Amino acid sequence: MAKRVYQAWKGKNKFLLGGRLIFGPDARSLFITVSLIVVPVVIFCVLVARNLLHKFPAYNSGYAVLIVAIAFTIHVLVLLLMTSTRDPGIVPRASHPPEEEFSYDTRTEIGGRHTPSLTFPRIKEVMVNGMLVKVKYCDTCMIYRPPRCSHCSICNNCVERFDHHCPWVGQCIGQRNYRYFFLFVSSSTLLCIYVFAMCALYIKFLMDGDYPTVWKAMKNSPASVVLMIYCFVALWFVGGLTGFHLYLIGTNQTTYENFRYRGDNRVSAYNRGYLNNFIEVLCTEIKPSRINLRAYVQDETARPPPASRTRDVEEEPASSPRVKVEDDLEIGGDLLKISRRRNYEEVDEEMGGRNSNELHGALSESELMVGSETQVPVIRSDVKNSSWGRRSGSWDLPPGVLAASSSATEGDILQKSTR
Repeated sequence: MAKRVYQAWKGKNKFLLGGRLIFGPDARSLFITVSLIVVPVVIFCVLVARNLLHKFPAYNSGYAVLIVAIAFTIHVLVLLLMTSTRDPGIVPRASHPPEEEFSYDTRTEIGGRHTPSLTFPRIKEVMVNGMLVKVKYCDTCMIYRPPRCSHCSICNNCVERFDHHCPWVGQCIGQRNYRYFFLFVSSSTLLCIYVFAMCALYIKFLMDGDYPTVWKAMKNSPASVVLMIYCFVALWFVGGLTGFHLYLIGTNQTTYENFRYRGDNRVSAYNRGYLNNFIEVLCTEIKPSRINLRAYVQDETARPPPASRTRDVEEEPASSPRVKVEDDLEIGGDLLKISRRRNYEEVDEEMGGRNSNELHGALSESELMVGSETQVPVIRSDVKNSSWGRRSGSWDLPPGVLAASSSATEGDILQKSTR
């Protein structure tokens, strides 16, 4: 049965509802984040907001305190889930490196052979808003990352407009969920301010009633004190984070870019002015996802050879001597036999034709020894050298082969002649 994309996913993400929800590998941290939001609000509603129901007699306005707290909490939780359960802008991986960027380079090895090797640039330059921006090649995803894209080592994915990986939401923050992340952080800040203000108001009502001093009022409502301390501490975190991201949006930066290029003092290619930057982040339409997690995985077709290699093969004639290595072996063996016969004739002339029959027998035995185990390694090495000469357009046997064959033939002839 064919698998779906989320079932064959190579990243570290986790999925729910058949791939409809995508999480980061640390999605369990969501339970902690939800608890830090829900538990204080429940304490507020039960121990503080309930006592404020009748403190605003006009039109029963006290119920608005409780309703606003619940509605605000639901709003924050929805933004949290939209941040952590949607695709942050993952760029799909490639099945092989980009062949259109391949180039062939030659390098000299031992023996003077030139071997072509595949190379392609690790960094490219693209034009963004009239400025050159460098994009890098990702070895894991085998793609050139789009501008402002970076590879998250936690999720093991390339993410467009990568901001950072947030452990509190258990997801990368990128192009498709940055808006919801900012709204979640800013809404959490407002919720902290609201709970803190309502608790302080309740303390004020107690001081106006039966508990005239601050100490007595706080002692009568310890839940209000605890919630005020908790909201004050939380404001340093979410409030500071909100202010920092307001600065990033106004300058059209990401957290990654701010920390990495802080000291470069270079002009940003993405800064369009404060108003346009806010419109781009908060008001423009979010791009659709590049991945379809519910789609079925298609079988990868065989990768065609690079264009330059294909062209070389097509231009090579069918009768070329480089088509089969077996031709090299046969012709190299024939040349070896011819060289041995020539050496035999020279020796025969020097010896005046003596014992010619014995010399012919010695030559036959020496030829038969070519197929023996002791001579095979030498012959294969020599034939390989003969193939080099063939590729260069020459069929002459290298001097080392002729010397070895001549010495072997003369040794066999002398042994026969002395018998």
